[in-house]
Amino acid sequence: MADQSFRRERRRAAVAVALLLLAYFVVPVEPDPNGLRLALRSAGTLVLVVVVAFLVTGQVRRQLAATQPTGDAEIRALIRLAVALIAGLLVFALADYVVANSRPGEFVGLRTRVDALYFALATLTTVGYGDVNAEGQIARVVVCAQMVFSIGVIATGASIVVKQMTRRPRPNRR
Repeated sequence: MADQSFRRERRRAAVAVALLLLAYFVVPVEPDPNGLRLALRSAGTLVLVVVVAFLVTGQVRRQLAATQPTGDAEIRALIRLAVALIAGLLVFALADYVVANSRPGEFVGLRTRVDALYFALATLTTVGYGDVNAEGQIARVVVCAQMVFSIGVIATGASIVVKQMTRRPRPNRR
């Protein structure tokens, strides 16, 4: 039964990540000449960032709690944390793309959504190759938020996922 639950949770996580990636690549982010719509979209983006940050930090807090989940609940919690971490990465990638798309010159070398995803991943993993960089003040503020989020949330969450997944016995495979 646990093996079946594990597979079901993995499938759900894969579907969630696929939907997140689909949303990332299709959500409209073109500049809007209508000031009200632009303000509403900006507010919506900010709300999305806050919600994702809240969800990720909530999952991290649950994993760090004194009474950690066990069994199927642990599997579900770890998979949700991994999906939340991916959502956090995609939200920052989208924020980078929106800034680069709406204010040319804020980023050097960031022209596509793939560029934005690459940059966000390089920033969040602290690799930072230097081929894409924040040039303008708005871009630098967004990247500073990414770095703080990376250090405080992503690093903690990723280390919890890796530690828990390597520590627990793997389900029987057939």
